[in-house]
Amino acid sequence: MVDPYDSTYEWIANNEFDEGGIVRNISATLSVSMDGVVQAPGRPDEDTRDGFDRGGWAVPYNDEVMAQRMGEGMASSGAMLFGRRTYEDFYGYWPQQTDNPFTPYLNQVTKYVVSNTLSEPLPWQNSILLPGDPATSVAELKAEPGPDLGIVGSAKLVSSLLAAKLIDQFMLLIHPLVLGQGHRLFDERGPGTDFELVDTLATSKGVIIATYQLR
Repeated sequence: MVDPYDSTYEWIANNEFDEGGIVRNISATLSVSMDGVVQAPGRPDEDTRDGFDRGGWAVPYNDEVMAQRMGEGMASSGAMLFGRRTYEDFYGYWPQQTDNPFTPYLNQVTKYVVSNTLSEPLPWQNSILLPGDPATSVAELKAEPGPDLGIVGSAKLVSSLLAAKLIDQFMLLIHPLVLGQGHRLFDERGPGTDFELVDTLATSKGVIIATYQLR
């Protein structure tokens, strides 16, 4: 059986990171249930707000196909963008892990953190604080020359950036289950935005990985 970590590591090791252009693209990667829930896909205690008790729902669906595609996504974005909650969650977990390709990458990559409650210096190496209005701060960063930006999770930040028309691409990992509760990525208050489906991939466990780009 192929180790998903091995396939991800191979991709990261064999591909140069995108150097970016005059205007940075922003790509958001999120695990989502069939009913649109994005809350706490990774662990039972990841996010229990509003009594959510179904955390960790995405873990049983991991396989080598998903790991390979996630590795491709890492390689295509040369920097990362986080909301405060996801940044603190990642920092509390990944630096302590060993024998996987994600920890070295996450330690090395530049991490921009959108927050008005954190202060510098941030605890994780190569982290830069973006205070102020999230949409304004990210729009200024997006307009600077540099590598493209990847967001993993950070659903609240993604929603605010989508409302400001700053998201260029979504990679949605659509899991074959209905949770019936939890925070959703999109709601009835969001703006209308058109995206074009540019790629789909089905994993061995029924997850549809769909990539959409802004029209």
